[in-house]
Amino acid sequence: MRTIDLLVSVAIGAAFGVAFLGYGALYSLIGPLTAAFKPAEGILAGIWFLPAVLAALIVRKPGAALLAELVAATLEMILGGQWGWGTVVSGLLQGGGVEIGFLLFVYRRFTLPVAMLGGVIAAALEWVWERFSYYPEMSWTFALLLLAFFLVSGALLCGALGWAAVRALGATGALDALPAGRDRDRERRAAATTVS
Repeated sequence: MRTIDLLVSVAIGAAFGVAFLGYGALYSLIGPLTAAFKPAEGILAGIWFLPAVLAALIVRKPGAALLAELVAATLEMILGGQWGWGTVVSGLLQGGGVEIGFLLFVYRRFTLPVAMLGGVIAAALEWVWERFSYYPEMSWTFALLLLAFFLVSGALLCGALGWAAVRALGATGALDALPAGRDRDRERRAAATTVS
């Protein structure tokens, strides 16, 4: 990984680490709304995996997703996040899940389905951790419903939203110095060839 790749991964993680403090407060606010149906808490889970998928799609190097997610989790913990050291465990699982999604395609495909797959794998790994750490008393019926919400959220709020955000950033030219910027160049050249 080049220095710029490391810096971008760390910057993504740091930005989300701070933002996650506010997002954690949102989880606390919706607690009364989901008290009657705890599995519904999983519908917002995918946002937690966003740093990993953004780093994977922008940097496109092994380890970028894991680095960004661990930086976000560690910073959130240091700044007083409500889940303490468990946040770092979550970061490891979430970043690792996204890494596995891209690894399955040998870091050569950075498409919407691959981003969604990374989000789904991150969600599945995070669910295992939360099932036994945060929801040990939950019935298996509710736990499996929680898993379903996690998977949908991982696919949409992590994978699809992350992919759309990178596409939008790429369209501005902000990613031109990074591997993700190459897609934009290829698309422009293809459009120019088609017009000619």
